[in-house]
Amino acid sequence: MEVGTGAVMGVPAHDARDHRFAKHFQLPIIQVIDGPEVKDTANESKAGLLINSDFLNGQTVQEAIQKVISKIEMLGIGKRKLSFRLRDAAFGRQRYWGEPIPIYYKNDLPEPVSETELPLLLPEIDQFLPTESGAPPLARALNWKYKNAYLYETTTMPGWAGSSWYYLRYMDPHNTHQIASKEAMKYWQSIDLYIGGSEHATGHLLYVRFWSMVLFDLGVIPHAEPIQKLVNQGMIQGTSCMIHRDVQSQHILSAGLAKNRKTSKIHIDVSLVENQLVDIDALKQWRPEFKDLEYELENGCLIAEQAVEKMSKRWHNVVNPDAICERYGADTLRLYEMFLGPLEQSKPWNTTGISGITGFLKKLWRLFYQDNQFMVTQEPATDSELKILHKCIKKITEDYERLSFNTSVSQFMITVNELHEIKCYKRPVLEPLLILLSPMAPHVCEELWFQLGHQSSIRFSTFPEFQAGYIKEDRFKYPVSINGKVKLQLELPYDWAVEHIENHIKKEVSVQQLLQNKIPKRIIIVPRKIINIVI
Repeated sequence: MEVGTGAVMGVPAHDARDHRFAKHFQLPIIQVIDGPEVKDTANESKAGLLINSDFLNGQTVQEAIQKVISKIEMLGIGKRKLSFRLRDAAFGRQRYWGEPIPIYYKNDLPEPVSETELPLLLPEIDQFLPTESGAPPLARALNWKYKNAYLYETTTMPGWAGSSWYYLRYMDPHNTHQIASKEAMKYWQSIDLYIGGSEHATGHLLYVRFWSMVLFDLGVIPHAEPIQKLVNQGMIQGTSCMIHRDVQSQHILSAGLAKNRKTSKIHIDVSLVENQLVDIDALKQWRPEFKDLEYELENGCLIAEQAVEKMSKRWHNVVNPDAICERYGADTLRLYEMFLGPLEQSKPWNTTGISGITGFLKKLWRLFYQDNQFMVTQEPATDSELKILHKCIKKITEDYERLSFNTSVSQFMITVNELHEIKCYKRPVLEPLLILLSPMAPHVCEELWFQLGHQSSIRFSTFPEFQAGYIKEDRFKYPVSINGKVKLQLELPYDWAVEHIENHIKKEVSVQQLLQNKIPKRIIIVPRKIINIVI
């Protein structure tokens, strides 16, 4: 469908492209939706009430649309019409993997397999490739026939055919008569949380909603909406690496030498680069055309230019997770992906940051083992050690519930550092710490869990509960101000009342020295925040 060229209509105040066009040609920019100033940038939010819009003033955008349509109908120059952007979708897939379509052909006409004969199972075939004639892989099963007489349909259902409703089977997997019993569906209801990329909005998520609404309309399931909450995780972007080739000499230039020369940029595989330094020998092996070229280096090094772009084979910036796991371990990969930033935001991949995660896991290991010696003791934990632990439990519990995994990783780093500083190797502290970390780093935590003597997996352990009493503060360090300017800090008992604090201030030697025998006009005290003396 042709959306339009924009040659006739322009809304520079509320469209970025129109805004740039209007500024370039010095056209008037009229704001029609109340909100941020549009002098420098367009306001594209469509939130707010209409202004400068004649009979539409004071309306929301949606209200204004309906009012315009009604006006057009009243004038007799148009009529209301609802359009659906629908298209036919091919259901059959010419591949082996997928649910077989329960159709057979009799006299070249399709016939359904009886419900009593379902499920129809995939046959065994010699290889998962099309036949020599181009028929789907299922055509390789020569003896796969309905009642040994009629050929089955050889295409399979698309992946979303089964994945759109299989969540229902988890509710009642052993039920042989129904998708799930009404009792089970009433108990489990719909999915609490769906995490997927933004592409799911027009892919799997769309199919799941459609499938569920059909089943709801048929009275099969008790809920129309299959998912209560959706979180779109952000895209992990790639860090592209480029080298410069001089247009005239065809020499390959290090990035710093290309600034004042006419060059063409060439994307190279990121595996050839570490900390912007290109492995020239590997580069020559990667592409034959680089073997016989001249290289102009900086201090003997070929430095690549880097840019953050979408991960794409085209830009050679796709990071192979297998290679990361092979070099650093799966736990490092998991933790680093979570540490990159908030779950829902796109963030650039940068392998140089992995070393920090590797260092953290090594430091965690040293709380248990040093020089191959098991360090964990059975000693009871002190109050200060339990305070570190329960601060961690509180933060991690809150972060997990908010899906704030990047801040969780930061808290684990802080906790491990604090335990190292006080040389805490005590089981009552380290064991709960492992349970907290295990969803993020299951492999190392599982190993250390068994080293602690457990016979069952850490995933069956009880999640630690936060106990506020362990982090209760005994004293508070008050900033003491005189006429609004901080002069000193005074540490006082945490639970002192205002009257108690004021009496103490009047007698405190350090405060009296600052006052120089002046009598305060007023003492302002905000418990566990500030003390301000007005003179």
